[in-house]
Amino acid sequence: MATFWTLGCDADDPQRIAAFWALALGYVKESGFEEPDNASIVDPDGRGPAISFLKVPEGKSSKNRMHIDVRVAGPGPWDMVERARLIRQKVPELVAAGATVIREEWYGDALGHVVMQDPEGNEFCVA
Repeated sequence: MATFWTLGCDADDPQRIAAFWALALGYVKESGFEEPDNASIVDPDGRGPAISFLKVPEGKSSKNRMHIDVRVAGPGPWDMVERARLIRQKVPELVAAGATVIREEWYGDALGHVVMQDPEGNEFCVA
């Protein structure tokens, strides 16, 4: 059995960034984390890890060394045409929620993933 774990994240606005990631991942806010200085989101099916956000005084200063890949097509192997369609469907939803598109990465003729930044500038990929 795997160990239960939480991904801990620094944030400028924990509630705002938690709401963004809840939308991006299909998570829900975890009760008991309503204070402005902390927030937590959980997988409503209880399979994925919790993600917590804690207010810190300093801003983001460099590229992430670890990031989230939003895997819209689920586990592979994939139909790459359908996978590209799902990526192109998700990206505008995240832009509307405050994300920024950085670039597209291609695997030959197939869309591999889209590199984005969340509302606080943290890099992630939609794959």
